[in-house]
Amino acid sequence: DYKGQKLAEQIFQGIILVSAIIGFIYGYITEQFGWTVYIVMAGFALSCLLTLPPWPMYRRNPLKWLPVQESGTEEKKPGDRKPKRHAKS
Repeated sequence: DYKGQKLAEQIFQGIILVSAIIGFIYGYITEQFGWTVYIVMAGFALSCLLTLPPWPMYRRNPLKWLPVQESGTEEKKPGDRKPKRHAKS
């Protein structure tokens, strides 16, 4: 559903943003760029774990599909179609 997709996107972006800020601050304090990368990668992994599987919290508002309509199995021949009329200008 669309609300679940929106929620998943917000969670994904929020975790990435927070982990990037924390990683930058921690990497700046320790003067180690590697820690920044590790923290951002951990945030990415966490966000993937929370948003990629179809958790029930993302499926609360299912879409209502149209019912299946039976159609004739006979295909129309090209001669059965009405010719298109072009508008006069």
